[in-house]
Amino acid sequence: MTPPASPADPVEPVRRVELTPAAEELLQRLADRHGPLMFHQSGGCCDGSSPMCYLRGEFRVGGADVLLGRVAGDTPFWMSASQFAYWRHTHLTVDVVAGRGSGFSLEAPEGVRFLLRSRLLTDDEVDRLAAQPAPRTGADASVT
Repeated sequence: MTPPASPADPVEPVRRVELTPAAEELLQRLADRHGPLMFHQSGGCCDGSSPMCYLRGEFRVGGADVLLGRVAGDTPFWMSASQFAYWRHTHLTVDVVAGRGSGFSLEAPEGVRFLLRSRLLTDDEVDRLAAQPAPRTGADASVT
């Protein structure tokens, strides 16, 4: 059994969002072709409930949008505040599956689409998140 971390031990931050290897490989191909990218999860109708991949800065992030984290190095993953209210207790994994998604997301011409898989955060992750700063929002002008 591993002893609990002492106050001097650094605590690994909880990652709210990650990529599967297949999603990371596709994201890298898209970045090689298009340049820096970003994700946004709006929760809107139709394909808005899937994570959308855009050129970084092409989608205008709202002041209430929440930055869940960065994937594949420095690719920001944003979520609308209303969706974050529903998903705040989950860990999200971006995967890629066959089938066309929205024409707005950069992977659409590839014949695949990004998809979210989720699991509930563990009690330990919830406790560690409570000790971390709140996620940044689009209202923070320094976030890109």
